[in-house]
Amino acid sequence: MTETTPTATGTEAVQANPLLTASTLPFQAPPFNLLRDEHFKPAIEQGMREHLQEVAAIAGNSEAPTFANTIEALERSGETLTRAYTVFASLVGADTNETRQAIDAEMSPKLASHQDEIFLDKALFERVKTLYAQRNELGLDAEQVALIEHYQRRFERAGALLDDASQARLREINQRESALSTQFSQRLLAASNAGGVLVDDVTQLDGLDEGDIAAAAEAAKAAGHEGKWLLPLLNTTQQPVLVSLKNRELRARVLAASEQRASRGDGNDTRELVRELASLRAERARLLGFDNYAAYGLADQMAGTPEAAIRLLTDTVPAATAKARAEAARIQALIDQQGGGFKLAASDWDFYAQQVRQAEFQIDENQVKPYFELDRVLNDGVFFAATQLYGITFRERSDIPVYHPDVRVFDVLDEDGKQLALFYADFFARPSKSGGAWMGNFVEQNGLTGAIPVVYNVCNYTKPAAGQPALLSFDDVITTFHEFGHALHGMFSNTRYPSLAGTNVPRDFVEFPSQINEQWATHPTVLANYARHHQTGEPLPADLLGKLMASRSFNQGYATTEYLAAALLDQAWHALPADAADIADVEAFEADALKRYNIDLAEVPPRYRTPYFAHIWGGGYSAGYYAYFQAEVLARDGFAWFTENGGLSRKAGQAFRDGILSRGHTSDLTELYRAFRGGDAKVDALLEYRGLRD
Repeated sequence: MTETTPTATGTEAVQANPLLTASTLPFQAPPFNLLRDEHFKPAIEQGMREHLQEVAAIAGNSEAPTFANTIEALERSGETLTRAYTVFASLVGADTNETRQAIDAEMSPKLASHQDEIFLDKALFERVKTLYAQRNELGLDAEQVALIEHYQRRFERAGALLDDASQARLREINQRESALSTQFSQRLLAASNAGGVLVDDVTQLDGLDEGDIAAAAEAAKAAGHEGKWLLPLLNTTQQPVLVSLKNRELRARVLAASEQRASRGDGNDTRELVRELASLRAERARLLGFDNYAAYGLADQMAGTPEAAIRLLTDTVPAATAKARAEAARIQALIDQQGGGFKLAASDWDFYAQQVRQAEFQIDENQVKPYFELDRVLNDGVFFAATQLYGITFRERSDIPVYHPDVRVFDVLDEDGKQLALFYADFFARPSKSGGAWMGNFVEQNGLTGAIPVVYNVCNYTKPAAGQPALLSFDDVITTFHEFGHALHGMFSNTRYPSLAGTNVPRDFVEFPSQINEQWATHPTVLANYARHHQTGEPLPADLLGKLMASRSFNQGYATTEYLAAALLDQAWHALPADAADIADVEAFEADALKRYNIDLAEVPPRYRTPYFAHIWGGGYSAGYYAYFQAEVLARDGFAWFTENGGLSRKAGQAFRDGILSRGHTSDLTELYRAFRGGDAKVDALLEYRGLRD
């Protein structure tokens, strides 16, 4: 292994490796035009060495600990590592390859060990602990106190209070878990790419529109199957094509492929990884004094305990499953009416639910998709709503290098014309991209350095064939607004310290701003501005709009049940004690958990099954998938505040920006919400929206 050292050779390496110095591009945007795969490993390794040297100097400082020489010094440390790894990690998720995957597999346990070197440093912890004990007597402001508390919490949760033997075992666990999580993500990506359904006869695709069929032909060609059609697997259990495919056998094949990915007994099988991850996490929790990993994971979240999270979920199960059963009965009645002669299966649900929706509301997805062209949704919907609320404007630019030709870059300008942020948008699915949708930062807002946010959104929409418009489903529209809500949270961050900036908040709060933002997608003024026919420019007809809005609570029994099933599976896996975490049969454990929580509906499979549940095994949501529901309670209740305070207006937007979006984790988040809303969140608005309350 060749290492970069601060010698003459190191100087040459610095000049050759763009990750070892601050980017000269506007706002320190990553120089993707200069980056090569061979740059990542030496830059990360150099960054780790520099970081440890900086931390050693802090820990070994002969002067008494002060906020400046300890806490703020930690905030300033690790600049090279942060820059290098942030860019690398973003590419591993959005545009990976075999070389990057190999680097990720090698570096993940090393990075875990690097974190342990810092947070298990006894001398460093003594300095932090001293300041923590004195934090209210040092004349510090609220944000400085919050930062001290942040570091104390990190050290304790990392095992700083453990004895040497326990710390040694914890180091082993952390390295192994990091390696396993990386393997999981890589296997899942390969399984999803390999699991797509190949179709030989185009007549089997009856029901798909011309654009979808052309995209399937291009996908097959790209995979080496010219003359055939490939239906690739997307993120969740249910697949978008199941809404339209008329061929029942093909629908069953698609759903089976989706549910069986990563569990076929081949090299992409993740089940043994899952079992070991659950066991390691349970052991870590026990070492740190918790009954199970869920208790450890939720201790620093708003929910506080797994009991609180489970209660939130299970309290909703009866209403959700009752509504789902009623929906299933309506679908079965339609099947019988049509002389189908079969019992509703999970692979039939979306196809017939769409027909029920059309019968009840005279609307289907193919009617509305032509009004949701991606560029118009982005510019006249997402950006328009942000301008109305916050006064910000957007300007696309072509001079900033990108990591893939599909990526677009926008200046984000504040109301006074000053640059607020740089925004990257990467919308289309490809084999090199992990499934799902997410937001991240290339550059975190940093009040110490003056750095402004460089933020990105990644989605997985089907890329249209050449010359065809990118038409979105209404779910895709909501996703676009949702992820931009995360982006706004990062863009509006106005904190002094990066550890407290933007989306660096608990999981069950981070989804709150994004779920607030997605509700603007259906605001009449916003919807009227972007929902226009991609060919004629005609607005979505009033009657179609009315039907669309009336149908919003349609199928919510299904949607709520599939989500709750996945969230409860997450809790079940992470409630295991260490001595019971080595589960022999993943499928049997899953089936038992669903039955125990009374959510085992055969027609409504979990939104994610265990072997492809990326959120919890490779995505940082371990014991935290409930957070979407917790945050939606805040978001539905919080959106009522907008209704009561001017709606889509600059005044209301500014209040939300000032009270929530700009604050990061500088205050207790429960108190932050109360100050914004005027009280605690109530679940009523959520239940009403989902049609779960009579």
